[in-house]
Amino acid sequence: MNRRDALSKVALLIGGTLTAPTLMAMSRVGETKTEMNLIAGFSLNDTQRKIVAEVAEHIIPKTTTAGAKDAGVPAFIEMMLNDCYKAPEHNSFLEGVSSLEKKNFLSQSKEEQIATLKKLEADTNELMKSYNVKQVKVGDNVDKESIEGKKQGVPFWRLMKELTLLGYYTSEEGIKASFIYEPVPGKFKAIKMKPGQKAYQY
Repeated sequence: MNRRDALSKVALLIGGTLTAPTLMAMSRVGETKTEMNLIAGFSLNDTQRKIVAEVAEHIIPKTTTAGAKDAGVPAFIEMMLNDCYKAPEHNSFLEGVSSLEKKNFLSQSKEEQIATLKKLEADTNELMKSYNVKQVKVGDNVDKESIEGKKQGVPFWRLMKELTLLGYYTSEEGIKASFIYEPVPGKFKAIKMKPGQKAYQY
């Protein structure tokens, strides 16, 4: 699956649009940090990684097909944030994970975790309304990196959903969950699809 197809699928799954930082992050894939001029130093501790993994698994749980953990989504999320996003998203993501850590998310039952995430989603719907509305007045003598750090980042839950879906549907496991995956295509010819048969992805 190429980048454009992945973006289209993720946009459809989260309601039709991707946030600007995620679109920009996708355009940076393959660039070096020097080329991207990003703020270095984003990382998660072990507890935060476990929280991200559990949240991702709630978004795409394991059923008869692979879940987010099986597809390597948690590591993908941290890699994307570190390599392709800037300070505002680093800050908002870490704030979100820290908030769940303070609520002892990992100690909650599955039902309690789902309730916590539903509340988080409701709160995020309100946060998204004000996202990018707050503007920082920039003076000529203000350091650019300082301004970048003060900008309002995409809310944690929205980033989690976008990156979970993006990571899943650009993984082999995610493709196999929705398509008949043929890494080496054979002869192209018209076939009659059976009811319920998956489409092919090369």
